Order: sequence, then structure tokens, then C-alpha cells
Amino acid sequence: MISSATIKNTIKYLLLLGIGILLLWLTFKGHDLKKIFNDIYHARPLYVFLSVLAGFIAFLLRAYRWNMLIEPLGYRSDFFNASYALGLGYFANLAIPRIGEITRCGVLNRTDKIPMDKLIGTVITERVIDLFMLFLSVALAAALQFDLMTSFLRNKVFAGANGGSNTAIYILGVTAVSGICAGMFLLFSKKPKAIKLREKIILLIRGVWAGLFSVMKVKSKACFVFHTILIWALYFVSTYLCFFALDATAHLGWKEGLFILVAGGLGMSAPVQGGIGAYHYIVSQALLLFGIAENDGITYATLVHSYQMLLIIVLGLISLFMIFIRKN
Repeated sequence: MISSATIKNTIKYLLLLGIGILLLWLTFKGHDLKKIFNDIYHARPLYVFLSVLAGFIAFLLRAYRWNMLIEPLGYRSDFFNASYALGLGYFANLAIPRIGEITRCGVLNRTDKIPMDKLIGTVITERVIDLFMLFLSVALAAALQFDLMTSFLRNKVFAGANGGSNTAIYILGVTAVSGICAGMFLLFSKKPKAIKLREKIILLIRGVWAGLFSVMKVKSKACFVFHTILIWALYFVSTYLCFFALDATAHLGWKEGLFILVAGGLGMSAPVQGGIGAYHYIVSQALLLFGIAENDGITYATLVHSYQMLLIIVLGLISLFMIFIRKN
């Protein structure tokens, strides 16, 4: 018999996928699909390969940096196991957004026997650092092209946000009140189940807390900062090199590359599988600001997104196979 959790996850998957496909359809609607795919087919393979290579190196550096966060907790992870766990995490995100963070922690918990709660803490730390780097990139892009950035954020990213602000506030209010009520019940209840759950939550919070502050205990903070900057520099290089793969974008410079990196980061943050649809729309709209025709902008976004998804799928399948081999 199918469990309620399976049904819930299936509905969530189909709903998010449907939203992504709708965004994709709206983006491609009215454009010359034959020309888009013909331009992608004739893209310069050298620049596509170098762009993929930069993304792959960034992936390996993320696995190495994750180990730097784990080590202060008193555990040591095998670099290859961390890489395989990260690859499976990315792969899982293609099914349900953000489930990959739990997936990679679960994989490394099984392969290297590192407590799940502490791993979750390190992943949260990574996400906070990534968010900071994205904001830093936005600030840098705004400093270089202030008018373009503010116009883009106002008209393309946050358009219509004011109209839905009352609804958002209402939802947040109801969620907050419900959470407070549930927390008060759990805190003061004398029922055995509530006490047991409370103890588990306290242990989880302690583990997550330790993982969160692992960044303060890394052996070399300078090395950690260097790897973080290098990872984002490689993301920029990957974005920038793909300009030269297409005639329509080959004349764009590094400032435009930084701008598109920010736009792409915002698109990939959307709660849909692999940023599908959202990435294509935001990047194509950002390229309009630099005089790139929307059809050509969609071509560039589709090219970059396609090879990113292909890289994730290949890494995920290799990771799955290698973990199976190592386990046996």
C-alpha cells in the first residue's frame, strides 16, 4: 500500500515540476524554437567544454570545503565519499528542490558514520555562506552598473511583489502563530510522547548548532575563505566563457558576465526543479538590458542550463554507482 508520505512527495514533485514547465512554456512562447536549437547545435564546443570544466572544478572544491567544515566536529570524511554524497544531493534536487541537502547528509552519514544532525549544521552553514556570496555579487554588480541592476531587480525580479504583500504577511502571521502554539504545547506537555520528542529536538538542535559554528573552528580560515572565493570565481568563469560559444553574446564583457551570474543565481534559487523555467526567463530578460534579442537570450540561457543539468545528472549517476561499488 502506498504511504501518505509517498503520495505527498509525489504531489509536491508534480506541482513544482508543473510550475517549472509553465514558466518554461511562457518563456519560449512566441519564439523561434528552430533557430534556438539550431544556434545551440552550432555553439562553439571549446567554450562549452571549458565552461563545464570550470563548473566541475567548482563541484570538487565544494566537496573539499565541506570536509573543512566537518573536520572541526571531530570527524574525518573521505574526500571521494563527500564528492559522491554532494553529487547525489545535486541529483536529488532535480526531483524535489532542497531535498538534496538532506540526501547528501544521509549518504555521508551511512558511508562515514558522521552524525546526521552535525552534517545538517554544516550544510546550513554552507547555505548561509552561499547566500552571503550571492548578496556580495549583487552588491558588486550594482556598484558597477547601478541603474541596470536596480531596474532589473525592480521590474523583473520583484515585479508584483507589492500586490501580494498583504497575502504574504497574512500567511507568515498564521504560520508564526501556529508555530508558537505548537512549540508551547511541546514545551510544557507532560505526555511521554511529547517528552520524548522534546528530547530528540534538543539533541538535534545541539548537533545543528555545533555544525553551524564549525566554520569558526576550521584549521585555516584563510584557506576556507580562499576556497569560497575560488568557487564563486569559477561560477563566474563558467558563465562568462559561455558568452563566446554563441555569436550573439560573444561581444559581451566581464561586467555583463557578473550581471548574468547574479541573474542566474536568482533564477536557480527559485523553488522549482533545477531552476527550470525561472532560470531561462530571468537570464533572457537580463540579457535584454545589454541589447541581446530575447530569442538569443533564451538560446544562451538554454545552452547554459542544459549543460549544467547534464553535468548534475552525470555526476549523480557516477556517484550512485561508486557508492554502490564501495558499499559492496
